[in-house]
Amino acid sequence: MKALVAEITAEVPSDDVTLISNIKTAYEAAYKKVVRSRILDQGLRPDGRSLDEVRDIWCMVGVSPRAHGSGLFTRGETQVLTLATVGTPRDAQSLDNLTPEEEKRYIHHYNFPPFSTGETRFLRGASRREIGHGALAERALRNVIPSEVDFPYTLRLVSEVLSSNGSSSMASVCGSTLALMDTGVPIQDPVAGVAMGLIKEEDRYAILTDILGLEDHLGDMDFKVAGTDKGITALQMDIKITGIPSEIMTEALQKAKIARKYIMGKILEVISGPRPELKPHVPRITTVQIPVDKIGAVIGPGGKVIRSIQEETGATIDIGEDGIVFIATVDGESARIARMRIEMLTETPEVGRIYTGKVVGMKNFGVFVELMPGTDGMVHISQLDTSRVNQVEDVVNMGDEITVMVTEIDSNGKIRLSRRAVLEGWSAEEAVRQDKSSQNKRRRTGSYNRNRRDSRHRSDR
Repeated sequence: MKALVAEITAEVPSDDVTLISNIKTAYEAAYKKVVRSRILDQGLRPDGRSLDEVRDIWCMVGVSPRAHGSGLFTRGETQVLTLATVGTPRDAQSLDNLTPEEEKRYIHHYNFPPFSTGETRFLRGASRREIGHGALAERALRNVIPSEVDFPYTLRLVSEVLSSNGSSSMASVCGSTLALMDTGVPIQDPVAGVAMGLIKEEDRYAILTDILGLEDHLGDMDFKVAGTDKGITALQMDIKITGIPSEIMTEALQKAKIARKYIMGKILEVISGPRPELKPHVPRITTVQIPVDKIGAVIGPGGKVIRSIQEETGATIDIGEDGIVFIATVDGESARIARMRIEMLTETPEVGRIYTGKVVGMKNFGVFVELMPGTDGMVHISQLDTSRVNQVEDVVNMGDEITVMVTEIDSNGKIRLSRRAVLEGWSAEEAVRQDKSSQNKRRRTGSYNRNRRDSRHRSDR
């Protein structure tokens, strides 16, 4: 038909712009009338489908060997490739606007390059249409994304429209479901979407399922519906008429539900649910809950402690204000070491537990040992060795690492330690008993010596 119009206008003088414009306008009006009349009178659509028929669908997952997840969704001449990337909590998008939401951990980008419609125009920044379609696809899936507690990752999906002839935004929703399940994201339910159309002339109307670009252009409604088997997750509607009766809307929603169920079946034929595990090159995130008052100990002065753990293990570590620590690594051993280091920094000493610490203070009555950053305990000189010790320097020096057992934590939080208990192989109960016996003996000896000194002073007088 376009070739016919071009042939007719070629016979018109090129300087007669008005006539050429009128010919094109008349053609558009006649073409629109014929297409709409065939749909209303005969139930025939431009591509020969019935009113409720969905175009042919085929899907693929794992299209990209390196992406964390990928899904290719094709419906008729519309094809969308969605790529999923998994990141750590620090990769979340920070929002600086008037909404109460401060961060987004699920981000969806939609790209509509000119080649998808056979055009050669320049690639520029995202258009309003691309931003809007991306927001629609994002909302369609947002409520099935697992919570941060269940899945502590940031997700970024990019939908690339490779070919477009109607409802690329809903194809992006379907491609995103494929990509998320291919990644191994435990989404609550798969989501599918379809675009419904309407041809209405006075009291006559026809609702179209899975509209083409032409039907969108010549029709009266573009009604996008996305959802799961349980309900609708997103709606968006454009209309070119004054209004639509509620009865028509109800019917459109019912037909959209049938179409979504059919599309969902096609998706589940390819991948029945989220993969049980993330792919090997996806960072693994381990969470550790620490007391809020211990956050400073893990970070260290100027971030020194947390940086040293990250450099040693190769892990990426993020700490939330609520004390949840996120450890992201590509292998389990690094995660185990990082977790152990953090737990050592934040654990509370327990009576009977054995620790290895550094000597950080020396007195004539004993030494002070750092069990963990910010937590010291005292080893009395009588508990330094299995035999009598005259001077602490005979056994240890400043900076030495020694292994000790916690024998007492008093009401003020002061910690008593014993190296002798470790050397003797005492149980926790035996170590506590021996330490208390030693304390009582020192008290009695001290009292006896004081009494002797007092009696000598009295006799001297």
